Amino acid sequence: MIDMFSSLRKVVSPGRKGGLPAPPHEEHRRKQHNLFEAAATYVSACAEDDQDRMDEVSGWVSPGALSFGVNELACRAVVALARERGKSPQSVARDLLGLPAD
Repeated sequence: MIDMFSSLRKVVSPGRKGGLPAPPHEEHRRKQHNLFEAAATYVSACAEDDQDRMDEVSGWVSPGALSFGVNELACRAVVALARERGKSPQSVARDLLGLPAD
């Protein structure tokens, strides 16, 4: 009886070990995305004005995780630019946003 249910589960639940492979679009949904991978992809899609990619990436992680990742990326980018330019992070951030210097 258990073997019957196991066999049925393999046919009904594609992608499970020993069952049929999952369709490609379902396989992508199963992939676990790192929140930093999502943030990097989301920000680069924003920079390239790629709305389809932004929409796709938005589903990779929770909105809170994506927000955290984007914030962390912004902080790291500002720090890296500040070091490169020999300026303070605040000065660089204001400059990037087109704000007057303090």
